[in-house]
Amino acid sequence: MSSSAAITLDVNSPIFGQRLRTLAPELIRFRREVHANPELSYLEKKTTERIFSALTEAGLKPQHLKGTGCYVDVGEGPFAAAFRADIDALPIQEETDLPYASTVNGVMHACGHDIHQTVMLGVAIALHRLHQKNPLGASIRIIFQPAEEQLPGGAVDVLAQRILEGMPRAFALHCDPKVDVGKIGTRIGAITSASDTIKISLKGRGGHTSRPHLTEDIVYALSQIAINVPAVLSRKTDVRSGVLVVWGQIEAGVAPNAIPSTAFLAGTMRCLDADVWKQAGSMLDEVVEQIAAPYNVEVELEHFRGVPPAVNTEDEVAMLENAARAELGEDAVVLVEQSMGGEDFAWVLQEVPGALIRLGTRVPGGYTFDLHRGDYAPDERAIEVGVRVMAATALRAIRAELVR
Repeated sequence: MSSSAAITLDVNSPIFGQRLRTLAPELIRFRREVHANPELSYLEKKTTERIFSALTEAGLKPQHLKGTGCYVDVGEGPFAAAFRADIDALPIQEETDLPYASTVNGVMHACGHDIHQTVMLGVAIALHRLHQKNPLGASIRIIFQPAEEQLPGGAVDVLAQRILEGMPRAFALHCDPKVDVGKIGTRIGAITSASDTIKISLKGRGGHTSRPHLTEDIVYALSQIAINVPAVLSRKTDVRSGVLVVWGQIEAGVAPNAIPSTAFLAGTMRCLDADVWKQAGSMLDEVVEQIAAPYNVEVELEHFRGVPPAVNTEDEVAMLENAARAELGEDAVVLVEQSMGGEDFAWVLQEVPGALIRLGTRVPGGYTFDLHRGDYAPDERAIEVGVRVMAATALRAIRAELVR
């Protein structure tokens, strides 16, 4: 045990900088090939085979997940941690004009999943090479997960396949175009929000706008629901939990002087507290019914549970921050704000202690992009940064298990 790399290496000094000199160009080429050939959720067959082949060529023995995606174990002995990368793309038209831009019309890696999978490929190879020279003393499982972009997310399928059972901790990263390359963003507690979809259909007697008293005024009822559901929920839940209902779709009527007989409203409900998320979801039916009651309309509510908040645990955040400072310098860690976006790694963090970090992808002093946009062009130097931080975190996780 005392001969393991995690014990003998000085984890408070840079370990992986020099070790990535030859690997980094290979990872850049891999990422560009992935970026040029994106695949949507649950359709990532070629993406999976590309990852599988790269791992096999590096001397590793990956295993397929059911459907798409794969995983690989590095090292020997008990598991110390799991690392997850998502691999699916988005139905967005690329607008970058890069030489390796998407060759698939209307599909693009606009959320950085091409970076994520490349980083975790690099972590697997870097740890494997280290293990060959100096055994790690424990095992690290790296998961290339499909369908993060399709709620409730491919993480649910991964958990159902039981490949995280008994895992001491789990880590993941996500590109952040607001953080400079060379830095990571962290925070303890909720770093992303719960995200649900709400759909409300209304039915009633239509009629002439001059005689609303002879109708169930669908448009007026819909407007009251749209305005008051967010207001009532914000008064029935702790304001610090960040319950947020925002409507993105509304449909009613075809003429200015005709009250329609049907209407439709859809949006999302987000929340930063898992318990309040469940509470708000259970009271949603009652709130909608009470608001609609005075208008005698028929209401059908569909509430689709998405993902819970991603809640980072203190010990795992400390592992990541210490690894980043050792590899990159004392100023490599920044506190990031909570995001109201959803992330399906949250399902993993419901079962396993762990942390999700933000990987800076902005050129220092350069343009600040946004995710899920066709012009998103991350700085590729973030790949080497991500590999160094995550591989160094893996060594700290192994050390934590060996010294128990």
